[in-house]
Amino acid sequence: MPSSWVDGSSLLAIEVGAANTRAVLFDVIESEYRFVASGSAPTTAEAPIKDVGEGVRNAIRNLQKLIGNTLLDESRGLITPSQPNGSGVDALVVTLSAGPVIKTVIVGLVNDVSLESARRLAESIYTRIVDTIGLNDLRKPDQQIDSLLHLRPDLVVISGGTDGGASRSIQKVLEPIGLACFLLPEEKRPDVLFAGNEKMEDEVKNLMGSLATSLHFSPNVRPSLETEDLDPAGRELARMFINIRKRQIKGVDTLDLWSSGHILPTGYAAGRMVRFLAKVYGGEKGILSVDIGSSAAIISAGFNRKTILSVYPQFGLGESLSRMQNYTTLEDILRWSSLDIPVGVLRNYLHQKSLYPASIPATKEDFAISQAVSRQALYLAMQSARRDFPENIATINPALTPLFESIVAGGGALSGASRPGPSLLLLLDSIQPVGVTTIMLDQNSLLPLLGAAVSRNNILPVQVYKSGAFLSVGTVISPVVAASYGTVILRAKLNYENGAEAQVDLKYGNIETLPLSSGEVGELSIQGLRGADIGFGPGRSLTIPVSGGALGVVFDGRGRPLDLPADAVRRRELIKKWNWALGGE
Repeated sequence: MPSSWVDGSSLLAIEVGAANTRAVLFDVIESEYRFVASGSAPTTAEAPIKDVGEGVRNAIRNLQKLIGNTLLDESRGLITPSQPNGSGVDALVVTLSAGPVIKTVIVGLVNDVSLESARRLAESIYTRIVDTIGLNDLRKPDQQIDSLLHLRPDLVVISGGTDGGASRSIQKVLEPIGLACFLLPEEKRPDVLFAGNEKMEDEVKNLMGSLATSLHFSPNVRPSLETEDLDPAGRELARMFINIRKRQIKGVDTLDLWSSGHILPTGYAAGRMVRFLAKVYGGEKGILSVDIGSSAAIISAGFNRKTILSVYPQFGLGESLSRMQNYTTLEDILRWSSLDIPVGVLRNYLHQKSLYPASIPATKEDFAISQAVSRQALYLAMQSARRDFPENIATINPALTPLFESIVAGGGALSGASRPGPSLLLLLDSIQPVGVTTIMLDQNSLLPLLGAAVSRNNILPVQVYKSGAFLSVGTVISPVVAASYGTVILRAKLNYENGAEAQVDLKYGNIETLPLSSGEVGELSIQGLRGADIGFGPGRSLTIPVSGGALGVVFDGRGRPLDLPADAVRRRELIKKWNWALGGE
């Protein structure tokens, strides 16, 4: 990319998370944009401060100490633009995930059409769907109204009706919403997004205009039965999210002012960056991004013409952990642990972590529990997200994870590990990728910030992503095969650029590695045995180019779906063996 395209502007990106707030500086170094430094501080959305601005200023002060320049003036305001003496920055973007889960009601007509679109739309921000109203709802209108009055939702998302289609059905499902809003105190009325039949806008304004906290319209998410387009409604919903947060959390309005409106939900910003990566690097296979942090588990997958974004606050590693047993069992969490952890200890951990999400593991037992919880949370998020993946995507088996060109993974559960091995094993266990995949660790949680930066500077995200700011773990080969434990299922020979060779016989149930450093490429010859399939057909032999990373080329021979032994002692020994194979302790 020509250096003449780089204008030399610095950019400060703020991430306000549930537990921590980070201030990240991007600037031009040797004619290209680079990630310079990051400062962090505890988020101050909760008592006793209850103002996210304080946490932001603390994070910026910590960043100032690292870079040696002043970014805040004497009145604690941000200095913009940058000054001749080096102080200040030229632009600011903000991503936000802190705050309570937004209680949402979705409204539509047909369960598997408009209501499904409304669900996918609502799950693109930090929501919890508390009620669903549609034509198939067997409740009487007064029961629906009672439910809404009891739940007091923050947001109502309405879809349904193709463009130019019948309107009476929409009117029928909207009437309880309007009556409930009329009965609610004015300050408790929800924000409403209408993303249905565009010819209904005037009627919706007449019914809801004075009864909602704010009423918004977007193009129809279902302009026809065969077509779904969530992007315009997603952009509108992201703006509504920020407006809701302004009312809920002090200091968000200041950040909106500082950034000149360039503030986005963290998950939405990550999805925007994945959409770009899929267009540039996706090819026939998709790009997958996962982020597991205190606020939520975020799954974003970019395919040829479609991007899937799913934000799951219920699988976050912070406050929601106290309710994790609503979605899984304690025994299913402990199956991922390499240590013998009593159920009572795990239950106490979940409770304490939900109260103090910023706490870090202090003992080997705490670390084992945190890794097991993170695995199960990400596993559950992936299982939920897969139902929304397009049907016509590259896959070995529709029941398994699709084929992905690359996987980018970030979040506190991954960035806190001192070595890449445990993080990679966590990803292999929870995502269970198949075929040939390159894996990158977003150790500095830059992906959402780059997605937010696109609106300010569309060159910066490209150059930072290619600069080495993301840690390349390497290439992972995951054959799909059924075999007995210990049976050789794949033979591989790696040819290096210098003429050297390395070989591996992969046995079922094992993880093996071949060294290949970051920046290096090699040629990998693979012979599949026992019908092993890595995406090119069962038992096929082939030669493919591979790129290196911190762990080289990794072969995961444990089969798909991953089937852990029922015997607890043997299972824990295998987990220790797999961890050791990837350089863990």
